[in-house]
Amino acid sequence: MPRYTGISSEAFRHPLDHQAEQALRSVPGFDLVAGKFVEFMYERPQTIYHIGNSIQVSHRQYATIHRIFRECIADLDVQPEPTLFVSQNPAANSYALGKDHPYIVINSGLLDLLTEDEIRSVLAHELGHIKCGHTTLIQMAMWVMSIVSTISEMTFGLGGIVSSGLIYAFFEWRRKAELSSDRAALLVTDELDTVLSTMMKLSGGSSAFAHELSLPEFIRQSDAYQELDKDNLNQIYKFMLYNGFGAGSMLSHPFPVERVHYIREWADSEEYRNIKSGNYKRGDTTGAVDVSQSPKEDKKSESEAERLKRQIDELQAEINRIKRQ
Repeated sequence: MPRYTGISSEAFRHPLDHQAEQALRSVPGFDLVAGKFVEFMYERPQTIYHIGNSIQVSHRQYATIHRIFRECIADLDVQPEPTLFVSQNPAANSYALGKDHPYIVINSGLLDLLTEDEIRSVLAHELGHIKCGHTTLIQMAMWVMSIVSTISEMTFGLGGIVSSGLIYAFFEWRRKAELSSDRAALLVTDELDTVLSTMMKLSGGSSAFAHELSLPEFIRQSDAYQELDKDNLNQIYKFMLYNGFGAGSMLSHPFPVERVHYIREWADSEEYRNIKSGNYKRGDTTGAVDVSQSPKEDKKSESEAERLKRQIDELQAEINRIKRQ
């Protein structure tokens, strides 16, 4: 497997991830939410929960998974080394959280569904979140949503601050952050088909009927999804589905077929070939997403941030119009 010693997350971070983060930071209420989050939320309770309720992976527990995990850590040069837990849960899911003491949780359902190479892709994806400094904002987004769902006097004064615009911005950023982590998975596995087959199985894979799945057909499905954009009305429907209109809840991840499109596009890029040849940006980018200060922006990222913020504002205005009818 390739090893990218000293690689910076900026070497593979998707520009849409960066732009969506800037848009999120520009939404009124973000700074207050960030401050309250740092004040009231800690990593230790979640870690204690998983130590008590999950299996901590080591050379004596899930030795094969531990070996793969350690290889992925070395490949992406992730420091400090995160902790890995396996949780008893049939849902095919995984996530990364924590900043000073990061950890990854992978559900047992994923272990039953995926091959070893595909598990490597999942672990590399989650390590990509840690490498890019996504985990603090992911935790903030989860915290904000839990507050919004139980608005009361015990919301630390956020009841009037957590606007719909801020919620939309959090979810927009979370979806774009997945694109960066998909790139990390490709770098580590060095096999596009492995990353794509992982996405296919997460979409609707079955262990019993895995032999009847066709990756070429799934790629054609992805192409067909992109073709839908030729109709402007379909673009509106996609936007509404992502933001909870018709689906019941806002989506934290892009549709798998859309992720297939983005990662295939990057796999054919000069940027990806340069990284594979050892020509990549190096340096420590720990805390790339730091709630204590906003990263510097160039003019292009500022304009993209303003564009995303305008879209969020327009959506909020349309929601207000519908509510008045």
